[in-house]
Amino acid sequence: MTRSCSAASLKAWLADALKSSVAAVATLAADLQQDGAAVQAALTTPWSSGQTEGQVGKLKLLKGQTFGRSGFDPLRRPVLLAT
Repeated sequence: MTRSCSAASLKAWLADALKSSVAAVATLAADLQQDGAAVQAALTTPWSSGQTEGQVGKLKLLKGQTFGRSGFDPLRRPVLLAT
C-alpha cells in the first residue's frame, strides 16, 4: 500500500484546517497536531494494526452476542467457528 501524503502537504493541510470556520475540522487538526509523532509514523511506516483490530472487533461482537451466558464455554464454539 502506498501513502500519498507527504510531511509538507500534511503541514499545509493542518495550517488550513486550524483556521477553518468548521469547529469539527479545527478540532481534528488540533488533535492531529498534538499527536504529531504518531500521525507522522502512521504516514511513513508500512506497518498497520488493521488485522489485529479486525480480529479484536470480531471477538467483541461474538462476546456481545453471548452476553449474559456464564463463562467461556458458550463463547468458545462461535470463536472457534469464526477463525
